[in-house]
Amino acid sequence: MSTDTAISYDVFVADPLPMKASGLLPNGEPRRYQPIAVTLVHGRQDAVLVDPPLTTDQAVAVGDWVEASGKRLTHIVATHGHGDHWFTAGLLAERFGAMVTASAATIDQMHANVSAREGLWDQMWPGQIPPSPVTAVTVPGNRIALEGHDLNIVDIGHADSDDCSVLHVPDLDLVVAGDVVYNGVHVYLGEAADGGLDAWRKAIDVVAALGPRRIVASHQNKNLDDSAERIIAETRQYLDDAEAIAAAHETPVEFFHAMLQRHPELLGATVLWVSARAVYLARKGGDPWQNLVAAWL
Repeated sequence: MSTDTAISYDVFVADPLPMKASGLLPNGEPRRYQPIAVTLVHGRQDAVLVDPPLTTDQAVAVGDWVEASGKRLTHIVATHGHGDHWFTAGLLAERFGAMVTASAATIDQMHANVSAREGLWDQMWPGQIPPSPVTAVTVPGNRIALEGHDLNIVDIGHADSDDCSVLHVPDLDLVVAGDVVYNGVHVYLGEAADGGLDAWRKAIDVVAALGPRRIVASHQNKNLDDSAERIIAETRQYLDDAEAIAAAHETPVEFFHAMLQRHPELLGATVLWVSARAVYLARKGGDPWQNLVAAWL
């Protein structure tokens, strides 16, 4: 992505990973994860990487991509606690001598996801995820200086998980939005019970108020553009549709098929099925963590 300024950005999209999980989806598809997008914001010499990927193989590919850019990687930013956007941060930080950073709230969620590795992440991708100690630290004012340009870590609260943030690059009219918005893929709703959608809508409002023209969603269809107006509108519509369809149907299978019918163009039906199971398990009560594991596995 070229711009007229001294900084610009590029996006690496890792293809969907097969998952070790039981059974096919209700529409007969095998289970595969969503594409994962990693962003490199770079100046003439230095660069900042946002949301490193999940597996060792993905990290090697991203590292080779960064190395080929010829830039010096100074920082690695995690926007939220989900491991698919930071479990390889340490591996990449060691390779490039970079600092891993996040907001204080996101760092707390990173610790929670490390404790969930054995029971969830490593069950789905056994032997594929490198050691993932939390080495992230905060930076003063949640601001990184990249060759005189500010990159601002902005806390936005609950989106597809608690304590999310985004990276705002005003000089590019860019927000690297993590999982606050999605671009051409099904939205993960597994942690959005008990008023979570209302909180998520407020988080999207915070992103919109930053006035971006471009947004990078960390789950995206690589064939689509980064239009902020379109991505925000489509994510809002998806949340509205999910809420209405969940209210109209009694089972997760019905919800799954209704959402596929409403959004046939979207990638990532596995995450839709996980969301459906999680939403309906939450209705029955029980332990939220056990419900979430059951939805994924």
